[in-house]
Amino acid sequence: MNSSAPLEGAPLIKPSSTDHPLHEAAVDACRSVFDPEIPVNIFDLGLIYTIEISDEGAVTVIMTLTAPGCPVAGEMPGWVADAIEPLPGVKSVDVELVWDPPWGMDMMSDEARLELGFM
Repeated sequence: MNSSAPLEGAPLIKPSSTDHPLHEAAVDACRSVFDPEIPVNIFDLGLIYTIEISDEGAVTVIMTLTAPGCPVAGEMPGWVADAIEPLPGVKSVDVELVWDPPWGMDMMSDEARLELGFM
């Protein structure tokens, strides 16, 4: 059996450390970052897939972009790291850009859909 294959029914997106005391602050920090072409923050757009926080305060963010050709593809992970790094208790930030699963409009929050006129 191929050990790298996802388990049947396993989520495509790794779960976030939602019970960690830093999680809400990290989410708020992500909400301060905007895609320059869309007037909605990247968290509500659904671009942040996972915020994983270790007990030592190492934060790993797994994110995507609306499209691989996004003009800020090279800069956006740095913006996310810069937003999270100053938070008290954060020791390090690693932002990983992934294209699988691909972003879709169904990943947006209701607030984002409303803001963009999709509701």
